[in-house]
Amino acid sequence: MPLLLALRGGVAGRKRSAWLGAWLLLGLLQPASVSAQARLSNTPPPVLLPGQSPDSLIVFSAGCPDSVRRRVRVHRILILGNAKTRPRVLLAELDFAEGDSLEVNDLRARLEINRRRVFNLQLFHAVLWQVSCRGREGVSGGDITLTLIVRERWYLFPVPIFSLAERNLRAWAARPDHWQRVDYGLHLVQNNFRGANEQLTLNLQHGFDRKYELFYTIPYFDRRRRLGLSVGASLRQSHSLDYATFADRLQTYRSPSDFPLRRVALSAGLRWRHTIERLTRLTLNYRTDHITDSVLQFNPRYLGRTGVTQRAFLELEIYRTVNRRNTFGYPLTGSYLEFGGRFRFSPGPNGPLEGQLDVNYARYIPLPRQFYYAAEIQLQGRLTRTVAYPDNRALGYGNTVRGYELYVADGQQAVTVRQGLSRRLLSVARLPLPTRAGSRFGDVPLALYLNLFADAGLALDASAAARQNTLVNRPLGSAGLGLHLVTYYDRVVVLEAALNHRRQPTLVLTANFPI
Repeated sequence: MPLLLALRGGVAGRKRSAWLGAWLLLGLLQPASVSAQARLSNTPPPVLLPGQSPDSLIVFSAGCPDSVRRRVRVHRILILGNAKTRPRVLLAELDFAEGDSLEVNDLRARLEINRRRVFNLQLFHAVLWQVSCRGREGVSGGDITLTLIVRERWYLFPVPIFSLAERNLRAWAARPDHWQRVDYGLHLVQNNFRGANEQLTLNLQHGFDRKYELFYTIPYFDRRRRLGLSVGASLRQSHSLDYATFADRLQTYRSPSDFPLRRVALSAGLRWRHTIERLTRLTLNYRTDHITDSVLQFNPRYLGRTGVTQRAFLELEIYRTVNRRNTFGYPLTGSYLEFGGRFRFSPGPNGPLEGQLDVNYARYIPLPRQFYYAAEIQLQGRLTRTVAYPDNRALGYGNTVRGYELYVADGQQAVTVRQGLSRRLLSVARLPLPTRAGSRFGDVPLALYLNLFADAGLALDASAAARQNTLVNRPLGSAGLGLHLVTYYDRVVVLEAALNHRRQPTLVLTANFPI
């Protein structure tokens, strides 16, 4: 068995490398023999720490690559540990193929970039490269064999639905009938469907809001593995409807015997996907909204025109995403950029309903002593001043200034800035569970971060309803502290306490990374 070296910089890296080297020296990696590869496939790489990818999980055979040579040729790419995932899914993420020539000086960095791409498919707990040379040790013929070792996740998630029919916990508790605003049902997600990284999602929800939804995404279907497809269908019926905003709060009409809102949506889209980091989406949506006459008693222009109880429109979405974060679940380094627009057209004589442009940019910067800084800016601009009430949304729906969870700010234009400084308090690579070795649930990683944050936002509303709300057309600000718990399957639990400009404290529990 040749001597194996784990390459990684830094003090923490040397500790991990020593551990990884000892692990490898026990005979887990012996690519020169078929029997060794069989043992390796049964002993997957260790689960990565949550919230980060190591700077390098790449193992080289001694004397490989030959330091005299400037370039080496990729003789073969092997994949181990993919019991379900098809090899073409992983090969599509690599920026090289068998037969390509690679620079020796940039080899480790090149492999690390590609390892992170495979890891950010979010199909695996761990991803590892192993590099070996052809020929006798020290007299390589200039060819290398690359072995990509993965540890698969669990892909089928049937999750019972028990949710609150509100924007957040604080807003739900403030409702006088909050115990009646509960939804239940089944949320079924099949990731890596057919082993091709396809996703199938089914929602069957009853209760206060009823939803019946089916979504299917194919990452690519062409020979170049670039062009993908997404389709979806949704039916929503609700016993309640937010018909207006007054004093920065949603005003709700509720009918226990009827559905004030009935919505049907169909979608089909193309996805141009160069790698997991770069994606362009072109989606065509068709939607119909039906409201009852009772809603018109509270807001006669709910759908944009007086007395109208139904509408139908086509919506074209074009968005481009450049995602260079180190991990998608809880990023600590890198950047994220998404920009594009959506344009709605009515099949009737009234022309376009609405046009909207969006930009979202985030930057993640590592600092000394396990500190991390993150900042994000979101811009929204509508091309029409007059829109229907359900389309006149700015802050408090999906784009939120923390500390204002009880309120919403409507408008056509909006800007939000969020920033946070985090310090890692705890990082446990493995919590042993009583399961067999190599199980997908055998090791549970945990990481805990303390976060100090400050947010700001502005919503500009030119409609007549702006006179009855105080949070529009003025800057908003907040600051606070949070705890972020990151664990298995990129799950994030966030507990945040904030103080807004009105000096009102809030305490919110969510399950999404805030930036």
